Amino acid sequence: MKLRIILLYVIFAFYIYALFKIVLFKGYSIDLMYLGGQLRASLQDPFRIADRMGQGNLIPLHEIKRAMEAGTNHGYLNVFGNIAIFVPFGMLLGMMKNRRGGALAATAKNAFVLSLFLELLQVTFAIGSFDVDDILLNTFGGVNGYLVYRLYFRCRGWLKGQDQAQEKPRAARIGTI
Repeated sequence: MKLRIILLYVIFAFYIYALFKIVLFKGYSIDLMYLGGQLRASLQDPFRIADRMGQGNLIPLHEIKRAMEAGTNHGYLNVFGNIAIFVPFGMLLGMMKNRRGGALAATAKNAFVLSLFLELLQVTFAIGSFDVDDILLNTFGGVNGYLVYRLYFRCRGWLKGQDQAQEKPRAARIGTI
């Protein structure tokens, strides 16, 4: 069991690394010198961060609506990609919090906080724009990932229960002995 937990945390760490690389660096290599320069520029002029925030999307559902109305592949990729990229997050959190109460709310909160953190990093390092819709979509993806895990967990338990019920004598299955 300990090996399973260690493996789960290793997979989670690799997922978080890949998430940061995809969201922040769009798959390109991580250039620490560039990031250091961007951070220095942001710290020297905090209004730069405020300007970048103002240039982003602060109106919920605005970019989602625009992308769906435009009907382009890029728009669909943006919307569904933001959901899909957080599905593993919800599934992995579900596995790590296995059977604890309030895990759905905790998963939603954690997905929201991580997504907000990524959006703020994009603004701070000037490597992307802030989009409140990304936060909504990422949170939705994390919650869906958790629900997929829970559905799998319940179906697996239900199927195991069905197998056990079939092994019992007929009289025991229908409640008479």
